[in-house]
Amino acid sequence: MSMANTKSAQPSALSEFWYYFSRNKGAVIGLVVFLIVLFMAIFAPLISPHDPNIPSGFQRLPPAWSPNGNSAYPLGTDAVGRDMLTRLIYGTRFSLFIGLVVASLSAVAGVLFGLVAGYFRGRTDTIIMRVMDIILAFPSLLLALVLVAVLGPGLLNAMIAISIVNQPHFVRLTRAAVMSEREKEYVVASRVAGAGTLRLMFKTILPNCLAPLIVQATLAFSAAILDAAALGFLGQGAQPPTPEWGTMLADSREFLQSNPWLVTFPGLCILITVLAINLMGDGLRDALDPKLKRS
Repeated sequence: MSMANTKSAQPSALSEFWYYFSRNKGAVIGLVVFLIVLFMAIFAPLISPHDPNIPSGFQRLPPAWSPNGNSAYPLGTDAVGRDMLTRLIYGTRFSLFIGLVVASLSAVAGVLFGLVAGYFRGRTDTIIMRVMDIILAFPSLLLALVLVAVLGPGLLNAMIAISIVNQPHFVRLTRAAVMSEREKEYVVASRVAGAGTLRLMFKTILPNCLAPLIVQATLAFSAAILDAAALGFLGQGAQPPTPEWGTMLADSREFLQSNPWLVTFPGLCILITVLAINLMGDGLRDALDPKLKRS
């Protein structure tokens, strides 16, 4: 009876995670904001008041609270007459899609290379890490611009370029975690018990290295949104009339002084989304780092 009570009293992994995550109020706020952004991305066709690419006939209409505003267009229209609110809502789709794809590609490739480098060491480790050092030697945005210039402008090529730029961070983090785990007793015991190389790498060592990688993935997510917006602003990312926030900034920069809302709203969307994801990353670090839990 006492053993049953003891088991029932032990918190589940999910409840323990939420306990440490919720202690960071900024992370909870970031999670709420991110869920709102995710909701808008999923249900954009249902909640958008207009079509994102069809002009309304009102060019550079100010927001509804301005003297010359129109309540049918709460955030006004752009230089072509397209509804700003609708394009911002659809922009969440592109930004979250870019962040998800780039973070996934960077994490998968970076973890594989880091796992190989940290486990096998020697010449393999040297070759992989020198390549990563070369990538890190260039400014990330400059390297992404060069890669997009080689591959050609476009959303797909921009995502590939950003993935390559973000990959070394996962490689170095995975390598360091694997090197600290590979000589521990549980790994040695598995090796003595006859576990093969792939089993040791992917089932024994890698699961114990996931906590810092999850945090790094959230940082890569927000960095991908920023880099994609920067490439779109420079004309090398998503191409018009795609409602991507960086492209919207580029289309509206000439109206910065005369119609500042055209630049303000996309910039605020980028700021709020990236800030929310970074706050979530801080909460994940607090919830997954055993050292922070003990403190």
